[in-house]
Amino acid sequence: MSNKSNRVSEFFNSESETSNLLWQYVKSLSPETVNQLSKPTSTEVLQVMERNIIGLLGNLPSEQFGITISTNRENLGRLLASAMISGYFLRNAEQRMGFDTVIQTTEANSGEVE
Repeated sequence: MSNKSNRVSEFFNSESETSNLLWQYVKSLSPETVNQLSKPTSTEVLQVMERNIIGLLGNLPSEQFGITISTNRENLGRLLASAMISGYFLRNAEQRMGFDTVIQTTEANSGEVE
């Protein structure tokens, strides 16, 4: 097993107090909240996530090839972890872009008032 896969396994199987608190928090969330948090708010984020997953799986056009993907549990877990991390990153980038837009608009509007 590689160091990278060891780190992924350690992350998800960690018994540290911090990870247990986070896991307890996630488990305490209502299904509606989890559903809301897991959906991208824009089609742009959804498209980037789709391209990322296609890139991870391979980019053969399904119309021209009969594609079958087989894997084991550990590799599927890594794929899921990678997709989740990418999703969180993209969501944070989307929020930051929104904040930057609001700040720029506010600065432009306050410059017009003066």
